[in-house]
This record gives sequence, C-alpha cells and structure tokens, in this order.
Amino acid sequence: MSREQQTEVTRIIVKVAQMLAQFGAESRLIEQTTVRVGLALGLESVEMAISSSAIVVTSLSSGSCITTTRRVREHGINMAVVCEIQRICILTEKGLLEAEAVRQRLDAIVPFHYHPWLVVIMVGLSCGAFSLLFGGDWPVFAVTSLAAAVAMRVRQLMARHHHSPLINFAVTGFIATLLSSSATVFGWGEQPYLAMAASVLLLVPGFPLINAVSDMVKGYFNMGLARWGTATLLTVSAALGILLAMSVTGIWGWKV
Repeated sequence: MSREQQTEVTRIIVKVAQMLAQFGAESRLIEQTTVRVGLALGLESVEMAISSSAIVVTSLSSGSCITTTRRVREHGINMAVVCEIQRICILTEKGLLEAEAVRQRLDAIVPFHYHPWLVVIMVGLSCGAFSLLFGGDWPVFAVTSLAAAVAMRVRQLMARHHHSPLINFAVTGFIATLLSSSATVFGWGEQPYLAMAASVLLLVPGFPLINAVSDMVKGYFNMGLARWGTATLLTVSAALGILLAMSVTGIWGWKV
C-alpha cells in the first residue's frame, strides 16, 4: 500500500469512527468497527483513542504510520446511521467494497428522522400510557398526553434553534409540569398528581445512561464517565425546571 493509499484509507476509517461517535454508538462498537474496516481495506493495524469530544486514529502499513484527529459533535441518537455503517463494514470485509466505494457510501448516508409532529403525537401518547400504568384514569391520561406533547414540541423548537441541551431540558420540564398541574388545580381524575409524574418521562436520558454503564463495564472509563456526567446534568436541569414549575403553581405532587 502506497503512502497516498494509506492516507485515503486512514481518512475513511476516521470518518467511520467520527460518524459512529456522533450518532450514539457505544465505545466498543466504535473501536471494533473502525478496526475491522481498516484491516479489510489493507492496513496492518489500527490504533485509536476515543474521548467525548474527539477521535484519534493511527494506521500502520509497511512501516508507515499516519495519525489523524477528528472532532466529535453531537448529532443526536440515530441507530439507522449506526446500522448502515455496520452494513458497510460487513460488505467491506467480504471484499465487495473498495476504499473509494466505502467513502462514497459513507458520504451518501443521510440520517433518517421521523416527522416532528409524528414524534410529538407518539411521545404524548406514550407518556399518557405511563400515567395509566401508574394507576391513573382517562382524564389523567388526556392531561398527561397533552402536556407531554406540548413539552415535546417546545423541546424540538429549542433544539432547532441550537439552544443548550441543559436549558432545553429545564424549559421542557417546566412546561410539562406547569401544564400537567392543571389536573390537580381543576380536580380532573381520581389521582390527578399522576399527570405531573408521567408528563416529564420524555426527559429521562435513558440511552446516554445505558451507554455510560456499558462503556465503563467494557473498560472505556473516560467515555463512560463523560456520558454519565452529561446524563446527570440533563437530569438535574430537568429537575430544576420541574421544581420551578411546582414553586410557581404551589402544587407539590408528592404532597397531594
């Protein structure tokens, strides 16, 4: 492999690692997939370091060593992108894709997104369903669904305007709690306080917490702690928004 070919392959594999990190893959998957693609394209070895903000990849071929770095920017969780990169990796290992074809396939990946209003409706219904599981009745379900749907729409709009996720979670928690407290104010349902508990479940950072635990269990402590810290800050921000809404309304769900 020439120096130019090695440089091109190194750029391809660091793009693989960068995209996997940006769209929510766990650290072990990022490393394994990157190494597999590099070896399939002719490199002798691939070494990499993963952090919450950057990817460093070093490739070795015929005594030549190339190191490159890419910054990681959050693009949200999107398993469709991760699965497509996995398909590219498998096809490359089978010898069906050369370096240029891999690069073109990577460039052609477009993250799939559900329609925003479909997400709003489904999030509202899911939070409403949780209120039923908690023992609520249909009036509580209706209030919970409406409050969660409105909060989700606000969250989408704030994300579209690139507000800080911490501010986003605080504002979303405030709005969801403020709207759902109306069930208690007007006495809708037998257990109206359940609406306040269920309407904010859309703010639970489940995926980051799962990835954090997975990374630490598999030895990627730096990434695990970084993801755990991010999830913790998001949870605290949501809790502050909820507490502020309760202070404004004077309705404390756990005291009802």
